[in-house]
Amino acid sequence: MPWQYRKKKQNYRERWQEKMKLVMNKRLRVFVGVVTCVGALASLATAEEVKVGVDNKFVGLTADKPYIYVIHDGSSVKVQRVQDPNYELSGYYAKTIRPCPPHCLKPISPSPDVETYGEVEIFNFMETKLRDGSGVLIDARTPSWYKKGTIPGSINIPFPQFTKEPDSPEMAQLLEQFGARERGEIGFFTSLLEKWGIVDTRYKTENWDFTDAKDLLLFCNGPDCGQSPRAIRGLLAADYPADKIKYYRGGMRMWEFWGLTTIIPDTEKEQ
Repeated sequence: MPWQYRKKKQNYRERWQEKMKLVMNKRLRVFVGVVTCVGALASLATAEEVKVGVDNKFVGLTADKPYIYVIHDGSSVKVQRVQDPNYELSGYYAKTIRPCPPHCLKPISPSPDVETYGEVEIFNFMETKLRDGSGVLIDARTPSWYKKGTIPGSINIPFPQFTKEPDSPEMAQLLEQFGARERGEIGFFTSLLEKWGIVDTRYKTENWDFTDAKDLLLFCNGPDCGQSPRAIRGLLAADYPADKIKYYRGGMRMWEFWGLTTIIPDTEKEQ
């Protein structure tokens, strides 16, 4: 092979290698830029992540839960505590004395079989039962109280609606709203199987099937408020399962005491 041809071929190979080196260097710079950008975003996300504790002085809901989100009237609402260290409870809920009766301190639960919740249990209820639709948070106060402010995610069902006669059409409509089903006429064999314990009747009564009924969490103004306890007793009288009913005894008084998010409902929209 003539030396001129070998030299020409060698020069071509060197130019091709140089060209490929430039292309690879360019791609490497782009890759490094992308990695740097992603790293910066990750650092930014880490920097913006809220951590509970003295490091950033953020006051969270619990030791490992800075805040939560709930849906109220179709919109996402952030539930957290007031971050002002000088925040003090004022207004109606700061008053310690009101006439007794009727504003006497109530028992820890309206019924021995109904579980009483605190704020932490409400947070968990919001993130589980409310989120998957298996629970209902009920503000059992009268509409005038509800309009002043309520817990995010709640709906207003005034307590008098729960005090109707257990076999009234109004109570039947309320139970159906919560997922209960009227049983109608029970066949002979079904009745026999239930009597023998072959069929699970834990959530069934003679008139109602509460198997798919929702968990209900009721509250009103606080430990001296009798509105939600009366609503709970009305549900129990209608045979609603006690283990599907929860009671937030602290009510709006304790919710506001801890500086938790309160929402003013759009009552016109709800109507």
